[in-house]
Formats: sequence, C-alpha cells, structure tokens
Amino acid sequence: MQKKYKISSGGRVSLSDLATRDSGSFFTGEAEAKDTVAKDVKTMGRLQQRFYAEGTHALLLIFQGMDTAGKDGCIRHLFSGMNPEGCTATSFKQPTPLELSHDFMWRHYAALPGKGAISIYNRSYYENVLVTRVHPELLLKEHIPCIGKPGDADEAFWKSRFATINAFEKGLVDSGTTILKFFLHISKAEQKSRLLARIDDESKNWKFSADDIKERAFWKDYQSSYEDMLRHTSTSAAPWWVVPSDEKWFSRAVIGRIVVNTMEKMDLHFPEVDEEQKAVLKKAGKKLEGE
Repeated sequence: MQKKYKISSGGRVSLSDLATRDSGSFFTGEAEAKDTVAKDVKTMGRLQQRFYAEGTHALLLIFQGMDTAGKDGCIRHLFSGMNPEGCTATSFKQPTPLELSHDFMWRHYAALPGKGAISIYNRSYYENVLVTRVHPELLLKEHIPCIGKPGDADEAFWKSRFATINAFEKGLVDSGTTILKFFLHISKAEQKSRLLARIDDESKNWKFSADDIKERAFWKDYQSSYEDMLRHTSTSAAPWWVVPSDEKWFSRAVIGRIVVNTMEKMDLHFPEVDEEQKAVLKKAGKKLEGE
C-alpha cells in the first residue's frame, strides 16, 4: 500500500496520471475500509501510549490538499483515539503580520513535536511554495529583499525554498522525528460536488467561503505547483504519499494503515524499571495494602 502511493525522490510527477479514486485496490468496499479505520484508531491509541512513555521518537504528520480534499475530516476521524496530552493538531491559516515579519518557516517551529509527542499540521510551510506560487503578489507581504515585484520570484527562488524545506526536514529526521506527508488528491469534479454540498446543506453552510470559488479558477496552476513541490520535496528522509481522496472513507483507511505501519516499525516499548525502582514499587504497594 505504501509503495503504491509513495512519490519517488526526484521522480517526475504528473497528477493527471495519478488516481483520485482507487477504492478497489485494498478493500472490498466501504464497509471493510471503515472497519479497518475503526480498528486502526484503537491501535493508534495503544501505540501512542508506548510512544509517549518511551519518549524516544517524535512524529510529524503533514496534510496538504486542494480545498474540500477532506483534510479536516481525516484528522478528526483518524486521531480521535489519541490522548490529547501527547498529540496536537495545528491548522495554519493566513499568516499574521508578526509571522510575516519572520522567515516563512518561523511560525511552524513552535508546533513541532518533542520526543514522545505527535504533531499534526493541517496545511503547513508547504503553502509557501503553493499559494504564494499561484499568487506571487503575496510574497510582497514577506518583505524579502530580492522580491520587489511578483515577477521577481523566478525558478531559482522556488528551488531555494524547496532546498530550505528539505534541509529543515532532514534535520528533524536526523534528530529522531519521523515525518509523514500526505497529499489528499481529489478531482475537480469531486471538488465541485463537495462545494455544492456546502451550499445546499444548511449544516455545511458555515464551511463555504467565496474564496473557494475564486481559488477553483486557478485549478491548473495549483496542480502544476503541487507537481513541482512533490517532485522537489519528496525525499528519502521525508517522502510524500499522494492518496486518492474522491472517496473519503478510502483515503482515511489508506492513511490510517500507513500511520499504524509506521508506528509499529518503531518497535515501541514501555520503559523498564531497574531493581531499585522495583523495590520502591514493592514498598509502596505494601504500604497501600496496609491502609
């Protein structure tokens, strides 16, 4: 499963050649996939206990995708069994003036996971090679010395940002952080269906934004930017997975399997206590029993 959706380091990426619907590959149908998700949610909860107690690893999960791709729902469903004490989710919205006064990576540092912790990024620093590439005028807000007008952001500029991201992620991996990056891949037709649902269903009206329609007009530009991003930042240290997401139950099942498989390979264990601590525990037990 992982091999099928993993993007090779430095390989050519064409999103039009990658499926947005692939429900028959691993599951007999929706019922089996949802059953798999339910089991994996419980498994992740158990693994997290050891992960947190061992305090050796850190895990960073990054979710990217076009509007309506299902990032919020995927995060909400898959990690519902996690203990919030050791798992946090951060949604990165438009940067504030303070954030814009620093380098484009700055605001993401504070949300990184420490040892024994899991951090989930709902969108991430990758927006700075996606949204800003489709709308280079946004770069002017960053007050970058070499960018006086939108057209100043040439290929060398974007490659420099890719290099910054790759170096940052390699540093995290080298220090014990595992990075899982998921691009939820949906079709333009499915996005249209989901946007209409937000308009037609009163319970979903709050999700709708006029900007969703505005950004939809840049679909081809975003696809091109995503392809370049995937090609330049899917590395051996931190590869990308492009997950078919026209069917939410399928993408959740695939991502859940990848997370569980990754955590299981860490060979997590609860810390063992030494003989001195065992003696302390035994003494404490006798004292409690004698109350």
